[in-house]
Amino acid sequence: MGHVRDIMIRAVATIEHDKTAKDVALLLAEKNISSLVVVKNGEPIGLVTERDLARKVSTTDKKSSEVPLSEIMSPNFRWVEPMTSIEDAVQKMLNKNIRRLLVLENGKLVGIITETDLAKYLRSKLLIDGALEDTTALNRKVVKG
Repeated sequence: MGHVRDIMIRAVATIEHDKTAKDVALLLAEKNISSLVVVKNGEPIGLVTERDLARKVSTTDKKSSEVPLSEIMSPNFRWVEPMTSIEDAVQKMLNKNIRRLLVLENGKLVGIITETDLAKYLRSKLLIDGALEDTTALNRKVVKG
């Protein structure tokens, strides 16, 4: 199996820590994505998702523009390094029941890997493996026949 660096998204959408829930909603909608990495001084300090937005803002009586990002973000994010095997990343996601992992190299954000990225990778791997099996079976028939 490959490494996280082979399938990670390198252009990670980020948002500054001093923004509001409304800023999060606008950026998620603009970029048509489901999560943002929260940064402070260029360093990742958390993660905020559509789910965080829906659950935490809708349960308050405040306007989204009055809810600080710090109230809805998850400061406990999980991460891997670019050279982590995809198998280990999948296992970590399953063990922690999470949908995304940040990819850090020397403490710096270099990518993100999501369930969708893994599904695409596994789909293409299955298709390639299936094509190879079909070719091998065809070759066997040709050699015998």
